[in-house]
Amino acid sequence: MTDSILTINSILAPELTLCRVSGTSKKRILEFISERVAEAYPELDEARIFNNLIARERLGSTGIGQGIAIPHCRLDGCTRVVGALVTLDEGVPFDAIDNQPVDLLFTLIVPREATSEHLELLSQLAEQFNDRGFCDALRASTSADELYQKMTGSH
Repeated sequence: MTDSILTINSILAPELTLCRVSGTSKKRILEFISERVAEAYPELDEARIFNNLIARERLGSTGIGQGIAIPHCRLDGCTRVVGALVTLDEGVPFDAIDNQPVDLLFTLIVPREATSEHLELLSQLAEQFNDRGFCDALRASTSADELYQKMTGSH
């Protein structure tokens, strides 16, 4: 599937929108997200997703501040952009730029040969997450369905 314009709505599936998840560490959260992505997209390998996300974190934390992280990686064998949105019941240390714990994550997994469209998507996400009111609304969600509706603007 190649969209000429990628949007958050086109990459985020309801089954990868997870609300108030318990997380104890950055590593555990990334493991959890990798498991969920591999369940939703069986052609993607859980261990490879996790290893690529961790390798990307080693280059520098994807924690962008104010409790938000956008973990992302490129993945061989991935044919479409996959997004996963997770809120945590409590913030976890994430080595974010402001040293604040993270409780709101949007993970992007993109094909190895990803183009500038994927950078555009990261930019869209960063812009949305720059809106404190929007982030507060996401954090206030009490169900995955409500979280999905708020993120995709389908409420």
